Amino acid sequence: MKKSKLLMIVGSFLLLGLFVFPLWNITLEAPQYPIPLGMDIHINKFVDTHEFDIKNINLMNHYVGMQYIPETISEFKIFPWAIAIMAALGIIIGLFGNHKLFLVWFVLMSLLGIAGMYDFYLWEYDYGHNLDPKAIMNFKNPDGSVMGFQPPLFGTKYILNFTAHSYPRTGAYFLFVGMLLTLVAFFVGKKEAKA
Repeated sequence: MKKSKLLMIVGSFLLLGLFVFPLWNITLEAPQYPIPLGMDIHINKFVDTHEFDIKNINLMNHYVGMQYIPETISEFKIFPWAIAIMAALGIIIGLFGNHKLFLVWFVLMSLLGIAGMYDFYLWEYDYGHNLDPKAIMNFKNPDGSVMGFQPPLFGTKYILNFTAHSYPRTGAYFLFVGMLLTLVAFFVGKKEAKA
């Protein structure tokens, strides 16, 4: 088997790591929580980093009028199918396709990844800005507008006395490495076609 096809198959197969490992993590640090609160985001569920973290985050967020973190969201029904289909398609293309199809797959997967991150940003924005006006505590910005509590999409952000961290986890690295291998497969396949 050509090296390019093998790279494409292995790269596509690595996407399946998303079914085993978390994709993302959001952690909240504050003086009143010696052990930070956190949640791992998988492609099909939210999971406590430590037992009862999501319950504690929901209780804390209730005071400022934030929505509860739900047990499930509609995206959790779509993401597993999208990943499974793209992994299977990539493996099939790796077995039978040419290097040009490797690039098509990579571009399509990149667009799906960008759409997924944008959807995550919209969810975070709604979660942090769509506040209950009758909340127990009401915080204002210096200009008088209602303060938002949106965690960062990526990186660290200070929200009142909390430090919020949002970073990829093992599943995301499987995805990134898999996609990188498929891009390498395209260039290797291009070189093989010229030889």
